[in-house]
Amino acid sequence: MNDENVCYAKSSPAAALTWITLAFFAGFAGVSAYGPIIAKLKETMAMGPFWLGLLASCPALTGSLLRIPFGAMVDRYGGKIPILVLLGLAAIGVAGITMMFALAPTPTSTHYPFFLLFGILCGCGIAIFSVGIPSVSYWYPQKKQGRALALYAGLGNLAPGLFAVVLPSMVVALGFISSYVFWFVMLTILFVLVGRFMKDAPYFQYHQMGIEIDPDALLVACGEELVPSGNAMASIKKASEDWRTWALTFFYFISFGGFIALTVWLPTYWSELFSTGLVTAGMLTALYSLSCSLLRVAGGYIADSLGGEKVVLASFIMVVIGAILMAITTSSFATALAGQMILALGMGFANAAVFKLVPKYSPMSVGGAAGIVGGLGAFGGFVIPPLMGVFVKTYGNSGYAWGYMVFIVLSLAALVVFIILDRRSTAELTKPLTEKM
Repeated sequence: MNDENVCYAKSSPAAALTWITLAFFAGFAGVSAYGPIIAKLKETMAMGPFWLGLLASCPALTGSLLRIPFGAMVDRYGGKIPILVLLGLAAIGVAGITMMFALAPTPTSTHYPFFLLFGILCGCGIAIFSVGIPSVSYWYPQKKQGRALALYAGLGNLAPGLFAVVLPSMVVALGFISSYVFWFVMLTILFVLVGRFMKDAPYFQYHQMGIEIDPDALLVACGEELVPSGNAMASIKKASEDWRTWALTFFYFISFGGFIALTVWLPTYWSELFSTGLVTAGMLTALYSLSCSLLRVAGGYIADSLGGEKVVLASFIMVVIGAILMAITTSSFATALAGQMILALGMGFANAAVFKLVPKYSPMSVGGAAGIVGGLGAFGGFVIPPLMGVFVKTYGNSGYAWGYMVFIVLSLAALVVFIILDRRSTAELTKPLTEKM
């Protein structure tokens, strides 16, 4: 670099955060657009429970799996290219759904493979999450990453709750096909805008310009504190070799996986255990989903002030309390609602705190760590509901309450893991200098 005090990179952290968040929101909403078609397909296709379940879960499954390689790609290529690829694939998925219903208004079992394929493509939008985490991290210094990452993830995670409210109204006002055409157009416009205005962090811009990169000078000139390894597979390998990555993955398995699981579980919970109407059950679920997402933003600011470790500890204590309240009541609506909102508070804060710790524990492999934590952690959304379903099968209707024992056990285990993590981290910090070398 010719002048260590001059930053030649374009854009700014705030602008980059805005475009990355919009891309994640759009990708997540694209997956939400896939959900409503399952009920329509069930009416016209002769599908058993397994095939129906596969069709319903394929977007989330593929989105979770793709988080690992695409998150790691950021360390090599920056975030813009992976985001555009994933956003483009999600747009193709929405376009495919629209085309299928236009050509076959009453789909039959012969159309199943096509809907499965387009569901897989819609799921690509979820994977934008693990691309955005390192992309934002490379723009911000560590002391500001908690709030930046929480804003990114919290606002992006509003998509399912908002879309669950907006989409039915759009279908009534515009019609089914027109609503999906509208959303495809919105995705396409955003794809173009991201391609035009989003910029990668200064390190990647300097690399593209052929400017020699000195990390210290880059910090002085552009404020970029973290510098990637530059190798996607090396990033994954380095992150996977650190046991703390797996501790964070377990935490995220419970907090974000639990968030996904409860957005699926709560409508049935409220309608079956408390006999609420479907509309009321949906509103209560939306209250949980939107609250958890917004609380994630607040959790990021608190994690910046108090540290991610303290927020993780407090969060899982709250999850235990909320789960206990929901497990012990089968008749008190107020107690169950209080438990649900305490769960939203605990999970929202935990989601923010975990990703506050990712760049702290893996500063040279943020992309790989974000992919592992975000990708494998999201599988909690597929593992937890069947475990809760076992209680319903065993205890009948009261099993909808007893199912929250799953969260009690998992969260207590997380607290044990946290104690080990905290003690080992403290021991590492207090090692004599000669032992660290």
